[in-house]
Amino acid sequence: MATQISNPEKIASLKIPSTMRAVVYRGINDMRVETVPVPAIGPGELLIKVATCGICGTDLKKIHMGSHAAPRIFGHEMAGTIVQVGAGVTKYSVGERVMTFHHVPCGECYYCRKRTPAQCPLYLKTGVTAGFAPSGGGFAEYIRVMDFVVANRGVVHIPDDVPFEQAVFIEPLNTVLKGVKLLNLAADDTVLVIGQGPIGLMHAALARRTGARALTSDLFPERHAIAARFGLKEPIDAGTENVVERVFAATEGRGADAVILAVGGNALIKTAMDAVRPGGKVMLFAQTQHGEATIDPAAVCVDEKTLLGSYSSSFPILDEVTGIVLGEYRKGFDLTQLISHRFQMEEAVEAIEIASHPQGSSMKIMIEPVLGGGAK
Repeated sequence: MATQISNPEKIASLKIPSTMRAVVYRGINDMRVETVPVPAIGPGELLIKVATCGICGTDLKKIHMGSHAAPRIFGHEMAGTIVQVGAGVTKYSVGERVMTFHHVPCGECYYCRKRTPAQCPLYLKTGVTAGFAPSGGGFAEYIRVMDFVVANRGVVHIPDDVPFEQAVFIEPLNTVLKGVKLLNLAADDTVLVIGQGPIGLMHAALARRTGARALTSDLFPERHAIAARFGLKEPIDAGTENVVERVFAATEGRGADAVILAVGGNALIKTAMDAVRPGGKVMLFAQTQHGEATIDPAAVCVDEKTLLGSYSSSFPILDEVTGIVLGEYRKGFDLTQLISHRFQMEEAVEAIEIASHPQGSSMKIMIEPVLGGGAK
């Protein structure tokens, strides 16, 4: 294991402890802040000191559903500083500020050639860990980034004038932009986005960037207030209004050209299908649990409504994503506005509890080993 120092003056401040604090999954709904070893890296790998990590809905599903064997350290929306590089690494240096993906596609297999990289065999491997079976590891002080992630564009440089908290959104915004692109929106389209948590709000904001009209639906008025900061000013209060009726009233009785379902559960699939016009598209984005759902087959056949799904990220659009998240931060596209809570590592169990029971006052919730470190 070798360490490369891009600036010799930094070596004095380079201190890597033998142990660290992390949030360890010990079983269904059993999360504990524990002391664990700092992971060792090998050739071609990186060790990153985590500045901040967002809590994602997929993390919560793993915690509550027991889909992964314990113990694990979850967390995959992460950014920090490289503190060690493995032998053979030339593209990255100690002291560099970066965010990292935990999955990368090979770019060459059948599924990559067919533009479904989330089904790529390499992509199905998790390449970042803080210990135990690789599971992202962002809920820890240090993460090991494996060689295949480093070698396949999985680590992105963060400019000095962009905070870590903004850069963390590269991964989720990539997944969102992938879904929006699948809809092939036109400037005269009307899109309904059901759910205005961070993911739904980003869907609506990116849909609006195509020139399409964006209607947003949510139970919490507080979220609509945040959405308005991103130019989303046609809210539907799902708690007091009939969403389908509102959409039809706004579209001369046709229905939306596209509906994005950005909240989990299957009950709202019918609402989405009812709200879309004949020949329109419904995209499922948050339905990641296998099961059964009832749909009207004639809505697909006779009404020619398309039901499609989008899952995870797409590396062919990575440059466009980084251009939006990193390049437009100083121009006003400030995604840190979506952050409602920040917790230190010792408070991480409380953070996960709040994220598990969303309210109007809760949006993106961050775990930061040093509170405020994500803003630097």
